[in-house]
Formats: sequence, C-alpha cells, structure tokens
Amino acid sequence: MDVALLVKALLIGVFSYLGGIHTPWLAGISGGYYTVGRPLVAGLICGIIMGDVTQGVLLGVAVQAAFIANVSTGGSTNSEIIYAAYGGIGLGLVSGASTGVTVTLSVLCGSLGLILYNLIMVVNSVWNSRATAAAAKGDEKGMFRNHVIGAQITNFVIRAIPVSIAIYSGKGFVNFVVNNVPDWILHAMDVLGGMLPAIGVALLMNLLIKEKSFLIYFFAGLIFYTFISNSMIALAVIAGLIAVIVYKASGSNATVEAASSDIDDDEVI
Repeated sequence: MDVALLVKALLIGVFSYLGGIHTPWLAGISGGYYTVGRPLVAGLICGIIMGDVTQGVLLGVAVQAAFIANVSTGGSTNSEIIYAAYGGIGLGLVSGASTGVTVTLSVLCGSLGLILYNLIMVVNSVWNSRATAAAAKGDEKGMFRNHVIGAQITNFVIRAIPVSIAIYSGKGFVNFVVNNVPDWILHAMDVLGGMLPAIGVALLMNLLIKEKSFLIYFFAGLIFYTFISNSMIALAVIAGLIAVIVYKASGSNATVEAASSDIDDDEVI
C-alpha cells in the first residue's frame, strides 16, 4: 500500500467535499462552491498536495476554460464540476497525463459525478423529511441531527470517498491506458481535450456578446496577444483603457443625442 499516495488522495477528497454546493463550512457557497469548487483553485490545491504547483495550476486553467460556460438551468446540469475539477485534475497529476488527456478525464469524472450528485439529492430528501417531522414536534436536537449531521455525513461520504478512491486506484489504470493504447488514440484524446477549453470560451462568448460588432474587441485582443505581446497584464491594462474610452464616448453621444432631442422638441413647440 502506498501510504503517501493514500494520504494525498484523501486530502483531495476532503477538498472536493469542502467545495461542494451543499457544504456550509467555508462561508457557505461563497467560500466553498464558488471558490474552492472552481477548477482553477482546485488545480492549485491539487498541485500543492501532489507537490507540483505549476502543473496543477496549468491543468486547472485548462479545465476551468472547458467548464467556463457550464451553467445550471432550473437545477439541471450536464456535468458536476466538483468531481470534474478534483477527480480529473487529481488523476492527471498522479498519472502525469498531458493537459488534453486531463481535460478529457475531467469531462468523464464530471459526467459520472452527476450520478453521484443526484444520489446526494435523493438521500438528502430523506434527511429533509426527518428534519421536517422533528420541526413539527419542536425537537431542535432532532432537526440538527437530520438537517446538519446526517446531511453532511451523506455529502462527505458521496463526495470525498469516490474522489479519493478514483485518485488512489486510478493511477494504475490511467498509466496502463497511456502505456498500452495506440499512440493515435492518445493523440486524439489530447487534441479533443485541447479543443474543449476553446469550446468553453466560445460558449461563454455566445452568452456575453450580444452584438456582433463587439467581436472586434475580441479579435483585437487575440491579435495583440499573439503577435505583439504575450503579457496578459499588458493586455488587461489596454483593454481597461479601451473600455473607459468607449464608455466615455458612449456617454457623450447619449448626452449629445438627448440635447438634440430637447432642441427638436423646442422647435416643434
């Protein structure tokens, strides 16, 4: 038994529990789901635990980009981002997989994790019924046992344990696949996994860009980063300046149009 790997897998499993949407311990969902539960943060945490912070952050960036436009509509989602983040990145780090393969593993973990997420919801409905019955009786201790202790034990068991087992036992499986499948399959996984972040960014642009004319700013930034400077800080500063200029110009145009409208109204009168 590899005790060191087991401890690391358990630690990653604990953080996958802390990042869950039902976990209240890190200032609710603000510090949990919306911070620790993000793939970028998960990459940093997994990198620290595994002893390779640089690779962890790089994998976190790739997985974050792939899931950047992942939204839940009416409580329905196509993937569970916590399992994708900690399960996929953890497996990628422990097996030394490439970025594309890691993103593919994250998508797989997210799809399988959706089944476990639904299981959490089903089991918690039982605790909720028991807590409601205790509330009807005025049993505060019964409410606490069912609403907090029982529900959090369920959340921990279904989140932390599967992720820990996947990372601890999945290292051999991933290494076997990497070392035994044909190179063209690995290349295909790498290419397809590398495309997923681009698809995620494209989906996000589709959500945010309401006018086609705004695409000019995206292409200008892409050209600047590709051919002029690889500094994201410089690009962000220039983008901020352009945003201020456009905002000021738009405000001036609105003022001029309003003044022109007042003049026309006066002429009509």
